[in-house]
This record gives sequence, structure tokens and C-alpha cells, in this order.
Amino acid sequence: MKPVDLTIPLGVGTPPWPTYIPLQVQYFKRLAPNGANGQVVTHSNHVGTHLDGEIHFYTPGKDIASLDLDFLMHDGAIVDLSDVCGDYDVYTSKMVEDRVEVKEGDILIIHTGYHHYGWDQPTADEIRYMIKHPGPDREFADWAKKKKLRWIGVDCGSADHPMNTKIREWMPVQAKECEAHFKKKYGKTLDEVFTPDKYQLMHIEMFNKGLIHAECVGGDIDLLLNQRAVIGCFPWRFVDGESCIARIVAFVDDDRHAKLMAKKAKAELTKFGDIAGAANPKLHAEAHKK
Repeated sequence: MKPVDLTIPLGVGTPPWPTYIPLQVQYFKRLAPNGANGQVVTHSNHVGTHLDGEIHFYTPGKDIASLDLDFLMHDGAIVDLSDVCGDYDVYTSKMVEDRVEVKEGDILIIHTGYHHYGWDQPTADEIRYMIKHPGPDREFADWAKKKKLRWIGVDCGSADHPMNTKIREWMPVQAKECEAHFKKKYGKTLDEVFTPDKYQLMHIEMFNKGLIHAECVGGDIDLLLNQRAVIGCFPWRFVDGESCIARIVAFVDDDRHAKLMAKKAKAELTKFGDIAGAANPKLHAEAHKK
């Protein structure tokens, strides 16, 4: 088995979730005169690819250190919804199951395509990445619980629809855009779709059931669209951690890995060496044929 990295690069330019503390790095010693370089790092737990833990929203829940490795690593599916989801759209369980097999107890990684707007991509657009990405309604959350999914990953700022979070209050211009979009596409207002009882349902209605999620997934995810793989999330063994920066990796057999790397060798890459998502439409076309 060989790895395919699904983690976005982490640096001082990586945006945290809106209003959260970004990564800050400071040297406290240098080779001259100390004989070694040393750094102090300050950040919130919600910057870059990270795993939201139960106690992020559920007081008696598990901390990050309490998550077993056989929970964090398991068979899973990577689904591509970029062909059916655009700005502010609502995705459903049917969209997922129409595109990839999802088994009971799986890990599910959702490719909305909005990692193409991540800070590491040549098509970066922080507003779209954090504020306009698609998200689910309660139907999807109920399906995920019935499927007994281990955990979910998304390639954008939140597993919740952005307009079902505080962003709705913080970004009134975009909230009006979403309102107009919902009326045109769904025949309902924003208030009618995301009623107060649904607020941040992917966090509040899931974490108390042990179904947590990772956010800001990316890396070479475009190589694995609508495919299955062994998936692992590797946060720190963080006692009392409500969430944690993490490395997320898919594992495939050696022959399959060689074929994927041959595809990557022909693809346009980011400056960090990952697949430049929007610049490689062939990978998405292949996924849509599956």
C-alpha cells in the first residue's frame, strides 16, 4: 500500500476558519549564535486541514486523544459533487450514492470542488472557499447517521453550509446572494431552508453521536474522485484537544498508486506540488464517467 496525500499545505498564508487565530510562526533561536534553529508556533485548531473533535460542540464528548486509530483509519469513499454543486448549493445523500458506493461504517470524503479556490491553488479565492461553498441539509445528516459513517471530510471551509453558520450574519452581502439563489433554485428563502432548529446541524446534531468531520481536505484529492480507498486521518494524540490540525492520507495498492502517479506526472501542479484542480478538467471528466 502506498499513500496519496489529501492534506493542504500549511503556512502563515493558510486562512483559518473566519475569525479564528491564523498560524503564526516566530524564531526564538537561530543557528548563529545558538547552534540550532527553533520556532514558536501559535494557531487555533481550525486552520488548514484539521479534524473537528466531539468536544468542539459537545461538552461530554471525546477529546482528540481518545479517538482510536481504527476509528481514524478505515475503508472509505471519495465522492465528487463538483458536477452538481456550485455556489451556495445544497447537496444530498442521493448525489453521493449516485456517484460512488458508500458502505455502512465507511469514512466519506466529499469533493465539492471548492478546494480549487483554496489558498494553495492557482485559482485561489478565499471568499468562495469559505463563504460560498455548497453544504448539506438535515436529510444528508440523517443519512450519514443511518450509514453509521465513521467520519466525514470536506474540501472546503466547513462541513455545514456556510449560510447555516455565523457566516450568515458576518457576510450580509453574500447572504443576500444566497437568498436570491435559493429562491430561484429551490423556491424557498434562506430562512425557510435553514431554520433556527437546523443551525450548524453537521456539528450540533452529529458530534453527540460520535460522527465528527474533517475540514479543508485537498492535496491530490482530484486523483481519487468517485473511488474507494483506505483513508486515514492522523491528528496529534491531543489530550483535551477539541479539534486538531491533521494529515489526511488515502492508501491504495502499489499498482494503482503507480497509475495514479503516472496521471499526476502529466497534470498541471500547484507551486506546492499538488494537483492544480481547476487546471486538470480531464480528471473530473473521468470521474463523471464512472
